[in-house]
Amino acid sequence: MNLNSIFQFFVPKDKKFFPLFEEATANLVKLAETLHEAVNAPLAEREILYKLIEELEQKGEDITHKTNLELSVNFITPFDREDIHSLASSIDGVANYIYGAASRMRLYQVDKITKSIRKLTEINLEACQLIQVAIVDLKSMNKIKSITAACARINKLENKSDNVYDRAVADLFENETDAKNIMKYKEVLSALESGMDKCKSVANVLESISVKHS
Repeated sequence: MNLNSIFQFFVPKDKKFFPLFEEATANLVKLAETLHEAVNAPLAEREILYKLIEELEQKGEDITHKTNLELSVNFITPFDREDIHSLASSIDGVANYIYGAASRMRLYQVDKITKSIRKLTEINLEACQLIQVAIVDLKSMNKIKSITAACARINKLENKSDNVYDRAVADLFENETDAKNIMKYKEVLSALESGMDKCKSVANVLESISVKHS
């Protein structure tokens, strides 16, 4: 048993931070699911889904605020305070970009959803689901291989999203003649691609925490 394991044995079981992280990731998955549903739904049904995304994003902000508040008043934490802050912030960052993509589609009236947008929302959803799985595994601090595998898959998804984004933008410049449409679609694509960048940031934090406690 290493020193970290001994320390964890004596630290009281966390009843504050992991429940908040589990709530945050469940909300994140719901957010990504709703956006994926929205881009595959008929135009008439999207407004309701966009409003739900807005509510879920605000819920995520509230959870992040609660986490930071707990961090300010609790001396004993399940892992490094800096890592708790980084993990909460990076999860919130994913949510912000998913909401940002939905907000742009709504405000810019992007009615025609392209295959690339659908694919990027699908990739984001899978990454968010992997984050949720990794958070559950992190709670026990003894499933390092599982966490590493989830993070590796997120990194591959991020590379995949880069390829989808690059091809989509190239196609946009080649085939779209309306400058306004180019700007609108590029903004949506950029938000979705940035969401995957933030998923990779979450994976980096998770890997760092798991290594420290392995």
